[in-house]
Amino acid sequence: MAGDTRSCCSGERATVSDGAATQLRLLDYEQVRKLDQVLNDVVPIHGRGNFPTLQICLKSLVQMVRKRLSEEGIPLRDVRLNGSTASYILSDESAFCYNDLDLIFGVSLDSASDLQRIKDMVLDCLLDFLPCDVRKERISPLTLKDAYVQKLVKIANENDRWSLISLTNNSGRNVELKFVDRMRRQFEFSVDSFQIVLDSLLSFYEHSEVEMTQHFYPSVIAESVYGDFPLALFHLHNRLIATRNPEEIRGGGLLKYCNLLVREYNPACHAEIKSLERYMCSRFFIDFSDIVQQQQKLEKYLNNHFVGDEEAKYRYLVTLRRVIQESTVCLMSHERRQTLRLIDCMAYNIYCGLQHRNQVMNSSGPPSPNGVLYPGQGYFYDGNSSSFFITNAYPTWISCQ
Repeated sequence: MAGDTRSCCSGERATVSDGAATQLRLLDYEQVRKLDQVLNDVVPIHGRGNFPTLQICLKSLVQMVRKRLSEEGIPLRDVRLNGSTASYILSDESAFCYNDLDLIFGVSLDSASDLQRIKDMVLDCLLDFLPCDVRKERISPLTLKDAYVQKLVKIANENDRWSLISLTNNSGRNVELKFVDRMRRQFEFSVDSFQIVLDSLLSFYEHSEVEMTQHFYPSVIAESVYGDFPLALFHLHNRLIATRNPEEIRGGGLLKYCNLLVREYNPACHAEIKSLERYMCSRFFIDFSDIVQQQQKLEKYLNNHFVGDEEAKYRYLVTLRRVIQESTVCLMSHERRQTLRLIDCMAYNIYCGLQHRNQVMNSSGPPSPNGVLYPGQGYFYDGNSSSFFITNAYPTWISCQ
């Protein structure tokens, strides 16, 4: 498969643009079995303060939300599993890891008030997962939101009408419920463009009295919204990075792109990747124009995607710094230096944490992803924790403290 001509640049453009390639594929039994395991897993949703942890079975939550949507009179087209979890189902890599559990409910939203109704409905569903000894009548929707919702997004404009409710999991495996009427851009990269339609499997749970076997299981359809399922699957199996029009993605897909690089994915087309990087950086700095926004976005991304893995955080920041330094053309020089310095300081904070954890202090610094010592990335550590300097990012040495 590694020699497949689809991995070349010209072949990719032709395949994507001709529109003839199929977007759909039926899952085989092993993939349906993996999907069944994911839906039946119990995911802890952690409460803030003294609120108890909710033990939520994904299948039960989906069935409950479907029922409530019907009771509210909100038309439901289908339910889909999206993102890295869908990629996990389709991947043939045994060590493939996924983070958030992303669910898409395709709904018809006639007005912005429907988004509020959906939010209240989801929060009401959480009451059923509270322990029996909790006095549920005293808990308001606002209290539930503050206790269990990590992120709440509502988008209503000409091109997009959708909402997102993200339920908190302290291990980084949040349960994200997205209610979509229309969404112009549904993916960042080809490897996260897969959506698995769950309706047939949910109907199987409700109506079949026979357990699933290799010879008796529902037909489950997967789709790649990238537009070419075989090509997207080829990228997934061969750990290749490909996208289209990154300037359409909020944040340009820059943070996800650097995450893929850290996870040892490679560009599908090396001849085009520098141009794509410039588009990614430009859109990122349009959406996060000041240094405070950039810091908040980076901190949230690191906390959500590298839970408990400080070394991976460090490698990620080194990679992000390189891409921004090499591919940012839309900023004034002092703005770019400010962003690079922010990343340097975040990397140094992680460096100090690693040193404290390992109780090792030396002047060489931790190894970078490619095995080059820390000073080789443009940093100088003077042998004690009081000074950390950037040696080649600026005309003079600048302390991060």
